[in-house]
Amino acid sequence: MAKDVRNVGSNQLNQEELSDGELIAAYKDQQKVERGFRFLKDPLFMASTLFLKSPKRIMALMMIMTLCLLVYAALEYRIRETLKAHNQTFPNQKGKPITNPTARWVFLFTYRKNKVSERKSKQRTTV
Repeated sequence: MAKDVRNVGSNQLNQEELSDGELIAAYKDQQKVERGFRFLKDPLFMASTLFLKSPKRIMALMMIMTLCLLVYAALEYRIRETLKAHNQTFPNQKGKPITNPTARWVFLFTYRKNKVSERKSKQRTTV
């Protein structure tokens, strides 16, 4: 079995405060935060169309976006925990049952379901 070898630089030299294992775990957890902010690059978010002049407004927008990310992450966590607690799965994009869907996929999935059922009914409603 091959071992996972990593070279991680840190200014934390006291191993009593942070063990090697904890340092690697913290390094790997960085990816979760970076993945969370990936939504800023999403064309659906339209962050590239915003223009703010003052640093105060930029900081306010960053605060709002961070709070949105917090709510998004909490929702995703809740969805996954509920699926796990009820021993349920959710279909992924290919229809395969999974236990860890992203909140975005759940939103898109339910949006598509609503669109299909809306088309099936004779009366069209716009939301």
